[in-house]
This record gives sequence, C-alpha cells and structure tokens, in this order.
Amino acid sequence: MKLNCDTTVRRRQAEPDPQASFPQPGGRPVPTSFDQIAAAYAATADPARPGPVTAQHDRGKLSARERISLLCGDDFAEFGALATPDLIAGQPHAENTCLHGDGVVTGTGFVDGRPVTIAAFDFTVLGGSNGDVGMRKIGRCIQTSLDDRIPLVLLCDGGGHRIQEGLDSRLAALGSTMLTRLVDLSGLVPTVAVMMGPGFGLATNLAALCDFVVMVRGISTMGMSAAPFVKAGTGEELTNEQIGGADVQARNGIADIAADDEHEALDAVRAYLSYLPSAADGDIPLGSGVESSIDADALIPDSPRRAYDVRDVVEAISDADSLFEIRGAAAPNIVTCFARIGGKAVGVVANQPMHLGGSLDSGACEKAAHFIAVCDAFGLPLVLMIDLPGFLIGTAAESSQLGRRSGRLMYELAVATVPRYVIVMRKAYGAAYVAMGGGRSIDADLVVAWPTAEICAMPIDSAVDIAYRRQIEAADNPAAHRDAVIDRLRAGVNPLRAASGFGIDNIITPGQTRAALIQAVRRARRRRDVRVPGKRRSISPI
Repeated sequence: MKLNCDTTVRRRQAEPDPQASFPQPGGRPVPTSFDQIAAAYAATADPARPGPVTAQHDRGKLSARERISLLCGDDFAEFGALATPDLIAGQPHAENTCLHGDGVVTGTGFVDGRPVTIAAFDFTVLGGSNGDVGMRKIGRCIQTSLDDRIPLVLLCDGGGHRIQEGLDSRLAALGSTMLTRLVDLSGLVPTVAVMMGPGFGLATNLAALCDFVVMVRGISTMGMSAAPFVKAGTGEELTNEQIGGADVQARNGIADIAADDEHEALDAVRAYLSYLPSAADGDIPLGSGVESSIDADALIPDSPRRAYDVRDVVEAISDADSLFEIRGAAAPNIVTCFARIGGKAVGVVANQPMHLGGSLDSGACEKAAHFIAVCDAFGLPLVLMIDLPGFLIGTAAESSQLGRRSGRLMYELAVATVPRYVIVMRKAYGAAYVAMGGGRSIDADLVVAWPTAEICAMPIDSAVDIAYRRQIEAADNPAAHRDAVIDRLRAGVNPLRAASGFGIDNIITPGQTRAALIQAVRRARRRRDVRVPGKRRSISPI
C-alpha cells in the first residue's frame, strides 16, 4: 500500500480522539500491518520522491541519502526516518507536503571501516530548515557520538532555524542545548561539518564548534546571515556568494577546505578522519611508511634572501603522498598540515617563506593555534618548522590585535601535552622564534637546526642600523664601517654557536631530518603529564 503523504499530514492536524488508542465498545484498535510500516519506510527513500530529488539534482546537488551513500556505502543504519514536524493548519508547508525525517537524515555508519555518527540535512524537506523534531534527532546523534566515542559528521544543506516554529515566545524562550552539546564533544571525538548548500545562521553556528569544516564551490554558503537580512540590517547590496561563498570563507579561515564538488568534499572528510583516532585516547590509524623520493637537501636555496615552498620540504621529510593541508587558503604565510612519518600521523606547523617571508601575523597565529589544539586533543605529535624574520609590525598588525593573538599561539604550544619536535631551517629571530617553540622555550622533545639556521634576536642589518647608528655615522667611512660591524656580528650567528650553548640538541642536514624524526616519534610517550597538576584550567589570551 502506498503511503499518501498529504492525507497523513492532514490527519495529524485534526483534533485528536482521546479514545482512539483504547478498545472501543464492541471492538479493538486496528493494528498497523507490516505492509503499512514497510510502505511508510519506502516512502522516505529517494525513489519514492522523484519530484523533490530531481529538483535537488537540478540545483547541482546530491540528495542527503546519496551523500551518505558516498561516505559510507550501504553500511549505514538510519534512525528517525519516520519522524515528522508537529505542524498545525495554516502554517506554510503544512499541506500537500511529504515531511520525511523533519528535514534531516540521521544514523550511524562506517567510513573506511570505522564508525561515525551522521546527520545529513535534507534540503528537499522544508528547505532543510531545522525544526524541533529534527533538532532532537541531531541531539541524538551527538549523544551517540558521546556514548560510543565515535566521530560526528554534519552534512549541512539548509535554511537555518525553521521560522514557522520560531515566531512564538513560548518555544523560542527555551533556547537550545545544541551548541553546549557540541562543546561536550570538543576534544573528545573528531567533529566535522560539510557545507553542501545554504548554511547561513544555525548551520554556521554548528560548524563553528566543529574541528574541521569543508565547503563546496558553487553550491554552499556560510555566514551569520544571508543577503536579504544583510541588506535589511546594513544596507549592503551583496550576493550570498559574496558574503559567504566557499572561496570567500576559505580565505577568511572559516572553512578549512574549499572543494570543487561534493565528491571531493566527502573525500576530504575521509582523509581528515584517517589521521585521527575515533576518540581522544583511541588508536591512531597507521600509514604505509613509504619514504618520499624528494631530496630534501636540494630544496633550501643557498641565499637566505631567496624564498622556497616549505610544503616541498614537508613532503620530502614525510612519507610519500601523506601530506594533507588544512586551511591552505587562509594565512598562507604559515602551513598547517597532517602528514605521516614512518607510518605515524603527525601535525606539522611550518613558516612559509613564499608569503610575507614567513612572518607571523594575527591570521597565522590563530590558524596555527587552532591546528595545534586539534593535534594535542587527539594525540598527534607536533613538528614545528621555523624560518621566519619575526612578527609582522606596523599599524595594520596592531589593529589586528597581534599582541594578543600571538599569545594564543604561545598558549596552545605551552599547554600541549603531545611530543613536540622543533626544526630550525633558516631564519629564527626574536620573540617569533620563541612563539614557534624554538630552543628550550617549550621544553620540546627534540630541537635540531640545519646548517642554514640563523638564530638571533633580530636581523643583523636592522640591529646594526639601530644599535650602532651613532658609531657608524661618526666613522670616516660610514658604509665600510657598517659592513665591518655586520661581518663581525654575523660571525656569531650560526648553528655551531647555538649548539655550543646547548640551545639545540643537534645540527643535522635536511636529508637527515626524516630519520631523526622517525627515531624521536618511535621513542616518545604519546602524552606528557600536565605541568601544573590540580589547576582547573588556563585562560587563553583570545
């Protein structure tokens, strides 16, 4: 028997019969047949809804269940398929609509053999808006992840909070525990949000509390409010794409990755989870351990003024094809990525000389700090690769609150309990060297420098022009005297001097770095004890 969706909704709106569930005089309630139940479930599937599913395809998007199938295959157990919103007559969409699942498909599945909980917003049902029943289903997903210690994946494609259910103080005054519940998961299990359609409002709030956020170019948006509300509130004439498109939010650092299509987005989720345990203290998946064919010794230019792509260096010291970059479009002066070294997953934070010479600005500090927190939460050792002239300076840097945001980077490195390995590649100047964990600053488990390392308080040329200005101006030949001072001071800036004071453990070549890291990763405990037992918490500068 085919379920008549329109009739079902209208019956739900009718006045309830208080005797309906009790035996009536001369008879008994008619039991629901297995055929009726099977028909009800069949009506929720995509083949039973060709109109809405075709409309979704016409928008260039997959359906919620197609997305789940791409991620999990057939290994998905849905719950709440027969849930529907409690709509009343007179509300939009109350009539003539199939309201399956209340706009969200929820359940548990397996990604590469490892369990996850999934909530996929269904745009074909009330625009994927989030109603009370649907929110309770998402809450069940969060609780399942909490109870079973498995990752949570949100596939977002919807219009935020359902307006029809929110324009009532009795309902709105309750607020929602959803964000608090997500905080309960934070640092316990990996949490992922994939924006696969409209994501303004609530979906953005949910994604903000997830560890990893992926957007899809051309179909997804994300932000605090959509174009009509922005125009009404600020007068700005912008499109949704201009406000919160994938590339915009990737540059802003709101999205970790902007994917070209939905397949690539879900592949990114699969890759991200492959570097992490299912829960904070779980086992981390191992890789092949195949060595890269890239010659690390050939990558660093002879001149310290020449730039190079630090990602090539990371690839050279890591296992072949194991680099997975996070937030590549945001703050490109620092690189944050997962990699594997000898088969074991690590997190890499590396200054990027290709942009701003690798200087640290507010965006770079926040990007690195968040990544360090993720690695520390899930037990991934940190590899810190230093080549930077210092912090960015000037009014732009100050107005970006760099003074505090740089503290966030130092804070996360200081509270981290995972092993930390420091490699000084070239420039390592002043407080920025300390902020990156240089020397004994964070009591790192390994500190090495390459022969090209320059460790000092600030660039020699700048220091001479400030500290020796009067002496140089008074010389018979100021230019020659300046060169002589620079040469004298530069003689003291070399890795041999750094090693002589035991500020570093060893001097090694780029080509020796991989072996040194493999040995260090093999010997180190996964976590250290906290430095100050009994302290409830530290307070982040930001």
